[in-house]
Amino acid sequence: MDRGLRVLEPATLKTAEAIGPLLAIPIDVLAVAAYGLILPPAALAWPRHGAINVHASLLPRWRGAAPIPRALLAGDAETGVTIMQMDAGLDSGPMLDTVRVPLGARDTAASVTAKLAHEGAAALIRVLRDLDAGRVRRAIAQPAAGVTYAAKLDKREATIDWGSNAVAIDRMIRAFDPTPGASSTLGAETVKLWRAEPLDGAVVDPAPGTILEATRDGVIVTCGSGRLRITELQPAGSRRMDAAAFAAGRHGLRGARFGVPRE
Repeated sequence: MDRGLRVLEPATLKTAEAIGPLLAIPIDVLAVAAYGLILPPAALAWPRHGAINVHASLLPRWRGAAPIPRALLAGDAETGVTIMQMDAGLDSGPMLDTVRVPLGARDTAASVTAKLAHEGAAALIRVLRDLDAGRVRRAIAQPAAGVTYAAKLDKREATIDWGSNAVAIDRMIRAFDPTPGASSTLGAETVKLWRAEPLDGAVVDPAPGTILEATRDGVIVTCGSGRLRITELQPAGSRRMDAAAFAAGRHGLRGARFGVPRE
């Protein structure tokens, strides 16, 4: 709008009244990113060269609403961006470009989103420039093998099961950062966990969820398999804080248990 461009923001694309003013404007291509809904046939047929979507996964793996958290939860070694032509299905159209991005051991949904936003914007620009220059890209059909779906995150998934292994809980904490935030009860309060790391070594520990240590270096908790060092937490109604600040305000943490039902 600062550049004097007319901006149309229909509340829906499902009715003829809403989409009619858009269809009256001839366009070459429609670029879609993080839209979250399936475009109706009229919108797909509107641009001369079709609709192009920026999807945050290596299709056909993780079609759907939450590809980044699902990749982290699954422990994928890499993810990426796929530029695809949209069709009537859910992220099922042929692919125009793919960018592969490794997933680091400490990556979170927030850090991966930032990486893929950068890579996705650059890839989309490459595709659009080729289209503008008349360079035809061959659209490659997605393989039938390897299709998985990234269901929308449910807040109920964010409750930590301490009977799980430490590696899986660490993935969960990173996958749910920044939203909805992995959480657990500790006594009468609910605590969100933002940063942690699994610890090496097979040991015989007390019941899962038991706090073994609470120092400035971290809160060490037993899991169904292994232990987890938590270094950043957030009590309900408070800010994020490091383990030192969390431990300083609470006495008797050692031996307390995360995840025990409230009485």
